[in-house]
Amino acid sequence: MKPTIYMKGTDKTIAPNVIFSGDPWRVEVLKEYLDNPQKVAFAREYNTYTGTYKGMPVTITSTGIGAPSAAIAMEEMYNCGMKVALRMGTVMSLKDELLGHYIVPVASVRRESTSETYIELNYPAVANFDFVNVISQTVRDFGKIADNGLNMTLDGYYSQMKESKLSKERGTDVFKVFEDAKKMGVAGLDMESSCMLILGRLMNVKTAVLTIVTVLENYKDSIEGEVRRKGEDELCRIALESIYRLNNGGK
Repeated sequence: MKPTIYMKGTDKTIAPNVIFSGDPWRVEVLKEYLDNPQKVAFAREYNTYTGTYKGMPVTITSTGIGAPSAAIAMEEMYNCGMKVALRMGTVMSLKDELLGHYIVPVASVRRESTSETYIELNYPAVANFDFVNVISQTVRDFGKIADNGLNMTLDGYYSQMKESKLSKERGTDVFKVFEDAKKMGVAGLDMESSCMLILGRLMNVKTAVLTIVTVLENYKDSIEGEVRRKGEDELCRIALESIYRLNNGGK
């Protein structure tokens, strides 16, 4: 197979199990838990390695921010033979008690536009239930909470998730987004999940989302410094262990 356009992977360099991180530099943390990690490429926002974890072949790669680049990553990994996809990253929570814990959503409300270019809005963005159960148990085994509520995926960071100078000047009410989401029972807001879940379903790839809560609505509170560093390190270990357990019947 010829290399993919952006990510430069092939069916020879990409494993069937793929972990997607939004942050390219988090991939550098994740690769430290792999045996014999081999760099595939760092092109644009896509930083990619393939190695093994407990003997299981796994590829780790980044997507950057937002649904459009995440869709490209999913498409190109699928071209290379991906069978299992895990989005791992950070999330803004609407539940104060989840700060520093995890949201493993069963489904995501589609408020981004990229997935509409694939299929109509009435098609649900739903995670693979077996995968959700495995991830949730793994999170609990690490001593943390795994919330299985809904996620909502948005396109506008400074127009829908966090006040900015421009949003204030223009009278944009980001708090209405929070209130509407709460009425729907949404636990967390991000910019990639619904699109990736849609593509996973269309590709018949087992897909789920593992996110650590690092901020609350409009950044009214957050985890920072060493606490955040340790949290993201734990996130990486949970991601690898979850995908390993899925491949071994949940054990």
